[in-house]
Amino acid sequence: MSTDSTVNAEYPTEVLAAVVREAGEPMRVERVRLRAVGPADVRVRIDVTGVCHSDLSLARGVLAQPLPAVLGHEACGTVVETGSEVTDLSEGDRVILLWITPCGTCAFCERGESWMCVNGSRRAQEPYALDEQGEPVYPGLTVGSFAEQTVVPAAAAVKVPEDISTRDAALLGCAVTTGVGAITKTAAVTEGSSVLVIGLGGVGLAAVQGARLAGASTVIAVDRNSDKAGLAAKLGADHFVLADENTKKAVRDLTGKQGVDYAFDCVGSSRTIRDAWGMTRRGGTACVVGIGGKDDTVTFNALELFHFARTLVGCVAGSLNAHTDLPRYFDHVRKGELDLAAMVTGSGTLADIEPALREMAEGRGIRTLITPDGAEHTA
Repeated sequence: MSTDSTVNAEYPTEVLAAVVREAGEPMRVERVRLRAVGPADVRVRIDVTGVCHSDLSLARGVLAQPLPAVLGHEACGTVVETGSEVTDLSEGDRVILLWITPCGTCAFCERGESWMCVNGSRRAQEPYALDEQGEPVYPGLTVGSFAEQTVVPAAAAVKVPEDISTRDAALLGCAVTTGVGAITKTAAVTEGSSVLVIGLGGVGLAAVQGARLAGASTVIAVDRNSDKAGLAAKLGADHFVLADENTKKAVRDLTGKQGVDYAFDCVGSSRTIRDAWGMTRRGGTACVVGIGGKDDTVTFNALELFHFARTLVGCVAGSLNAHTDLPRYFDHVRKGELDLAAMVTGSGTLADIEPALREMAEGRGIRTLITPDGAEHTA
């Protein structure tokens, strides 16, 4: 039987965290004890973390996650402790946390496709903390950033340059790199092309900005909430189309009855995937960016696959190789080519995560940024 002293040695750091215990049930702010920092780990104070749609899917049971868990994965924080073998990070460094940590040795990593690393997300299945009853707690999407602190491998932390704000860096942890990367890297949109983006959450609005960066000639934004039209236009959309029974006709009317060259589904449902496919021209590309449920089946008939000759491609994390690609995103922010502040529609502390999830489920808001310790981190 473990003694209190053993538990305290193995799980020495007590922090507040928003814990989800049952799928569909509200999170509760509780005290948990983080595991000790291993030789290759870092302990990070979470300065700012975004509330992402993937967190909603995990909290509601659409995506599988061992429970109880601390969700949150889009974050920037400050290193407060390093393991004995860590040489590239120091206490006080600001870092972006990665929810896919490439192992460097699997077949995908060896092919340069680190975002599909077979080991990159396994930590989500491994306890990283204990609750007040001494039961194991899991890190949602490997990070567990809905907490005052977390412990991750040093390889899951990328140092943030001094001239990049903490708030901007947090968004680069998921939404921006996923949306922009889907456009510029996964689908490799060519200059002068027409682009359709379905779903204007954080990822979708980042995709709109990515289409502008790629030099798209026409960018069409689609969402069920007409209140997002103005922001979509500000970030680069030429047209806003309401998601309803007339959407397909409206998009075809805007593209000479042909459909778009590239369509991006940033929702992740069988309906929106079919919509993206159906609004893509013959020979065009439909890209699935949003994460859907495993029981939500999409069907295609054999003739349409032949006749339309479209490409259907999935997108994992914007095909991001974090250690080599993030410097390019830092440059976009420096040059004002990405407007990340415009995507933030709310802020709060751990107690505000549940309202942010409800707002997201209702199709309102874009990104709520959470400061777990309640302090301002604007550096």
